[in-house]
Amino acid sequence: MQQLTTKLSENLAALNTMFGASADYYAKQISICGCPAAILLFDGMGSLSSLWTLLLDAVNREDQFTDFEENPAPGQQVYDYLMHHSDLPAESTPARTLDDVIMRMTAGFAVLLLDGCEQGMAFAVQNLKFRSVGEPSGEGNLRGSREGFSDLLRINLSLLRRLIRSETLVMEVAQADTAMKTEYALCYQRDKADAQMVARVREILQEARPELLLDSSYFVPWLLPVRYRLFTPVSYTERPAVAAAKLCEGKILILVNGSPSAMVLPALFAENFECLDDYATTAFFSSFIRILKYVSFYLTIFLPGIFVCLAVYLPELIPPQLLSKIAAAEQGTPLPLFAEMVMVILILELIREAGLRMPQSLGHSVSLVAALIIGDAAVAAGLMSTPVILTACITSVALFITPSLYEPATLLRLMVVTAAGLAGPVGLAGVFLVFLFSLSEVAAMGVPYLAQHPFPHKPLADDGVIRRDYRQMSRQPFNIWQRRG
Repeated sequence: MQQLTTKLSENLAALNTMFGASADYYAKQISICGCPAAILLFDGMGSLSSLWTLLLDAVNREDQFTDFEENPAPGQQVYDYLMHHSDLPAESTPARTLDDVIMRMTAGFAVLLLDGCEQGMAFAVQNLKFRSVGEPSGEGNLRGSREGFSDLLRINLSLLRRLIRSETLVMEVAQADTAMKTEYALCYQRDKADAQMVARVREILQEARPELLLDSSYFVPWLLPVRYRLFTPVSYTERPAVAAAKLCEGKILILVNGSPSAMVLPALFAENFECLDDYATTAFFSSFIRILKYVSFYLTIFLPGIFVCLAVYLPELIPPQLLSKIAAAEQGTPLPLFAEMVMVILILELIREAGLRMPQSLGHSVSLVAALIIGDAAVAAGLMSTPVILTACITSVALFITPSLYEPATLLRLMVVTAAGLAGPVGLAGVFLVFLFSLSEVAAMGVPYLAQHPFPHKPLADDGVIRRDYRQMSRQPFNIWQRRG
């Protein structure tokens, strides 16, 4: 870490060696009170017009500077005057090293270096272009705030501060140890979060060495170092309102500059079936919706496997009329029912991935072509049967109800279909046990992923699979770090 020297020429030479070939590097040498100085910033990140209005106009209007016209002042004296006796809104923390100067310049600040002074002065003149605050497309709600996180870290922190107007909200900003020097923020409520867990997360983030840091999810392998995992006990949100609610529960929030996705940890399995609308509607209706989400999740995992198992190994359990229709449909297809189900599931995943990655202008065309191929052409050509397509489509639609569980549910669905097709009821039961064990073994920072909500005192009393009246729930605020007495 190279310290700034008292010689302005040496400091400028070091910076010119680093950034002299960059087109956006701006360095202008000026004179303040007869003292040689230099203004440094990156064009496009800092506003030149704001800088000169802020700095030079304020300096020229200071009457005391007339005393230095004949007797030039040393750099340290000019620095002390600008910092402590002028109206310039400079940062209170000076830049003492080249790393400090670079960190402020890359954040949109302008840095003033003076000859004869070992410290630099930073001014907030950011002019960063960013995506405006809008409604996130992946988290739809009928009621509540429509705001979503932006791509800039400082904007996201301001959205949180506006919602949680309390002195207990702590937002620690640091730079990751990567080549990009990406900033991240660790947010928590001082009076609700577990102090030991906050210190542990802070230490892990400081020691993490990701090659690139483009999203908060890049920290997961360091926070939860497990080689194989189906379920990850963290959640993500792009809504400041959801993030604020999680902070009020004592959870820890991680934001990364350049990403609108905030990581919340630890997370519970039950929280995948909850949303903001649950607390804005009646308790009976929100409980019904939650039960529907649970049913849909298990339906999307086990329905294709159960269908294959019953049709191939246990046909006597299927009603005769339905069995005759399934048999008639399968007689005209060249593939066995098990292979046909796997093929339909894979085709649906291909269509989903194509619609997600292609430009929005072509997304409707992909959906239309997919509907024609699977819905009409495949059946007419005798390659697939109608019962198989109907079962696969039901499971695909049911999965969209819990989008946060899309990845593990997709893998589990293929595992269930494969096990049911190869081993029948035995394979189906084996995969179900694997599913239960994979859930029961997951934990984050001492909090089990399957912990009851509220954890761990009352199993389904207030806010679990069913929900009670919000007034009654508010009598006993939930905190993720509660322990057994």
